[in-house]
Amino acid sequence: MTNDTTISFTPIGFVKTNATKLPRHWSVSQEKGILEIYPEFVSALRDIEVGQKIVVLFHFHKSPAFNSQYLFQTPPHRSSSRGVFSICSPIRPNAIGMSIVKVINKDQGRIEVKHIDMIDGTPILDIKPLITGQHDCPSAE
Repeated sequence: MTNDTTISFTPIGFVKTNATKLPRHWSVSQEKGILEIYPEFVSALRDIEVGQKIVVLFHFHKSPAFNSQYLFQTPPHRSSSRGVFSICSPIRPNAIGMSIVKVINKDQGRIEVKHIDMIDGTPILDIKPLITGQHDCPSAE
């Protein structure tokens, strides 16, 4: 069964980085970059603090269009293919990426971060706090 619902996203900003190739996964990357947030969203950055880890949702804007040939892919660190939903490949049915980065500086609409694994110009879709305990989220029960 298919649903013909169309979903569109409007970026809230973009990534600036000097990385010359796609950095390794955020969990091992030491690359730094800047999250440039558009002026209409800058006030929403008020409570983001230096030292905090944040979740960045972004669009894999350079990935090829997804089709059935990409349902199974072989990650660079594996010897056999895996289903796309069990790997971090940028080639996905919906080209949405997620990274966890550490805030190292913040100035108006610019957030300098470490552990970036995005390329220059990557559209940012959303920023969320990294929640590791119960203090910021109500119980889901």
